[in-house]
Formats: sequence, structure tokens, C-alpha cells
Amino acid sequence: MTIPYVPMAGTAYQRGVRHGQVRGAALRAFLDDGLTRIEHLLSEPVDRTTLADTLARYDAAIGRAVPEFAEEIRGLADGAGLTRAEAVLLQARREILGYRRIPTAGDCTTYARCGADPVMAQTVDLNGDLDDQIAVLDTGHALVLSFGGLLGYLGLNRAGLAVGLNLVLGGQWGPGLPPYLAIRHLLDVCDSVPDAVKRLRDLPLASSRSITLCDRDQAGFVEVLDGATRWHASPEPVHTNHFLDPDLAERDEINVFARNSSLRRYDACRSALAGLPAGAAAEEHFALLSRPPICVPDNGDIRRERTVAAVVAFPRRGELHVRPGDPSRSATEVFRLAATDPGSGVGSGA
Repeated sequence: MTIPYVPMAGTAYQRGVRHGQVRGAALRAFLDDGLTRIEHLLSEPVDRTTLADTLARYDAAIGRAVPEFAEEIRGLADGAGLTRAEAVLLQARREILGYRRIPTAGDCTTYARCGADPVMAQTVDLNGDLDDQIAVLDTGHALVLSFGGLLGYLGLNRAGLAVGLNLVLGGQWGPGLPPYLAIRHLLDVCDSVPDAVKRLRDLPLASSRSITLCDRDQAGFVEVLDGATRWHASPEPVHTNHFLDPDLAERDEINVFARNSSLRRYDACRSALAGLPAGAAAEEHFALLSRPPICVPDNGDIRRERTVAAVVAFPRRGELHVRPGDPSRSATEVFRLAATDPGSGVGSGA
């Protein structure tokens, strides 16, 4: 498959309109497919009245945290022909699903290396068969991997910062800034790992996450749980889906089967990374990400997480290398930050 590329420029509203225009047909089909496939994943029907109220509270929380996102969501809705509530649902979909109603078996393996040519790499493991919803957004300042109309997910920026993520489970989830959007905000405004760590501590995140950060000088991860943040610096951080901070680990709510998967992937990734030479090429990183147990195969159950993409980001180069779907079966597409504005056409997959 060819990954859709969305060059975005102008005001926040104009960026949203462009996103919606390019992805509108796919997003409308996604919403029509069991309400972004939520109804295929839950065991009980969605209460539309309760959902409308919840989405209104997410909308307000997002606008308070990052006012520009309220405008970008408005533009996304207008460009794609959606209601505002539908555009907000695309941003808060994972929080709406929650974690107590959806048994989680695995969700991403991430690692990074700082240095002269820093790299951040990860698998993206999601349920809902979301590999058909992938896109790359080019804001001119950042390259952002997106799924299903999200304003953000993971990526890199022109300042040389890369940001990835892992699902970790715990605490109360509720209206706030979805971590995917928080990552986009970090890419929009931060120029270093310390800056991103500081800003992340002030964001009212809607749900628990581990966020991996990498630039030339530093790398590490921030685990977030109920407003508490724990920063762990490392020249080669590895993270899967269990809390690594000793204090937060006591509140981990990952189920035993998912924890076993997380531990296997964590150990396998650390071992493989130790054997990967400094300065390894993107294809060497993809070889690591494509092997089991790090790559999670499709077992045919839409409710189970599987690897729907793999990413290798070189932030100093401004390069985002992506393999859509199962990375052991797909070809690499390369996206580069444009030398000028994103409307120039430079930056599309090569």
C-alpha cells in the first residue's frame, strides 16, 4: 500500500481543512464502520447520548489545553464533511474505548538512541484493523504519523526531536488532552528533550502513557499516570507496555497475559538492540522490528492488537521511515521534511 501524505500549511484551521479534504472519504467510511469500529470491539452497544456528553467534555478539555487544536479540529470537520463531535471522537477514540472494557494483549515496542545521528524506532500495535487508516501529516515543522484522523500520534520535528509512545494501563481515564495530541503539541513547540519533559508535566493528559523522547544529546521516557510523571533518562531506552518506574509499577493494571507479552517483547528488544551497531541503517532497524515476538502477527480477531505499522525516525535528518501493516511483509516508505513549505511537494514518500 502507499501511505497517504498530507501536506498542511497556514493557520490551525487551514491545516485541519487540508487534513479533512485529503482524508475525508476514508474518515467518513471509518465513522460509518461501527462508529470507528468501536462497536466491533466492545461487548455492549454504545450509548449515543452518553457519548455525546463525553465528547463535549473532551472537546472543552482539548480547547483549554491547546486552543490551536480546537481550531484544527474545526477545520478537520469542515474539510472532511463531519460534525464537530465526530471530529472530536477521532481524537478521543482510544480514551472512549478505555482499558477496563477492552482486554489488552500488547501495544507497541519502542526504543531510541541519542548521539550524532539519533534514532527512535517502534512498532505500532493496535486493535481494530487500523492499518487502512494510516497517514503521514507534514506540518512544515514536523512529520507526524496519524491513524484515523488523529492530529498526532508519533513523529519528529525540524529541531531534531523525535517522540514515540507506548500504552501503559492504570489510573482514571477521562476528559483531558489525549496523549496522541500531546505528542503533536510537543513536536509543534519543543526543540529538545528537556523542553519536552518540562512541557509534558504541565499537560492535563486524559489517560496513562509512556512517551519516549530522543534528540542528539538525550533520550529516555516519561511514564504518566493520573497526573504523575516519571522521567527516566537513558542513552538507549526501551519500553513496551508495563510500567518501569518502581512507584508507578505498583499501580499497573495490565492483565497477566498482556504483561507476559510485554516482558517478552521488552527482553527481546533489549537483546536485539545490544547487537545493533551504532549508525545502523533504517533497514537494519526494520529487521529488528519485524521479528517475533516484537512484531505481533494478525490472528484474524479485530479485537486483538497486532502490528499495523513500524517506524524508524531520524530526527536530525528530518526523515520518517514507515512500513505500513506487518513490517515483515511490507516495503519501506520514506518521508522527509520539506526544505521550504509543506505545499512544495517535497516530503512525499520516496
